[in-house]
Amino acid sequence: MNLMSAELSERQFKRISQLVYRLCGINLKSGKEALVRARLMKRLRALGMKSFNEYIRYIESDRGVQELGLMIDVITTNKTSFFREQEHFSYLGEKILPELKARRLRFWSAGCSSGEEPFSLAILLREEVPDIEFKDVRILGTDISTRMLEKARKAIYGEETLQDLPPSILRKYFIRIRKESPRIYKVKDNVRAMVRLAWLNLMDSWPMNGPFNVIFCRNVMIYFDRATQEKLINRFWNLLEPGGYLFVGHSEGLSAISHRFRYVQPAVYRK
Repeated sequence: MNLMSAELSERQFKRISQLVYRLCGINLKSGKEALVRARLMKRLRALGMKSFNEYIRYIESDRGVQELGLMIDVITTNKTSFFREQEHFSYLGEKILPELKARRLRFWSAGCSSGEEPFSLAILLREEVPDIEFKDVRILGTDISTRMLEKARKAIYGEETLQDLPPSILRKYFIRIRKESPRIYKVKDNVRAMVRLAWLNLMDSWPMNGPFNVIFCRNVMIYFDRATQEKLINRFWNLLEPGGYLFVGHSEGLSAISHRFRYVQPAVYRK
């Protein structure tokens, strides 16, 4: 069989969907068949496999344990940007940070992808907290994608990723490491030092104890079913300090699920 003609049957899609759901809670609904096929073709090519049956047999065998992580990696969407959904960062800077008087500050970017979100948080803190150097500040960035975490650890971004940043922020917090076009920049050490990156499957047990002042989990829960969302939201509640804030994506309002948070403004909730 020609690799390009490898088709994904309904039965195969269902089996892969069940595996993905069991591994990380992502709910691959009907209608995602073409997306899953297109993304998994990359893995079939890499492994030299000719069919999805062969691939499924492999990931269900003892030899395919490592491949499971790579499969999740290519299936999950990793679209992000610096200061994405600017309203959230404005609210954090104008309303929340002035309230945080304690020396110890903890933030969590759950589903941090290639690092833009936690680095944006670090830049905002350096801009808005006058005595930041005298505070015990840590931003935790976690993701299920080892590939995206590796990119975050390098903290290197092309000019197209940074084009919406004000020039003053670009000069202050990034070093240009390639001058010719397309230019490439690296996040400065004083920003990177505030961020700790770690692999985490949100469906597993969590090693951190908290409490966090603020948790960002944006554009992650859209991939989960309602039961998984509800369980996750209540776990976030337990890790937030009293009065702490949870930010979700603008398409992820919590009105349809049972929770104890108080609505503050679109996609912002408070314990």
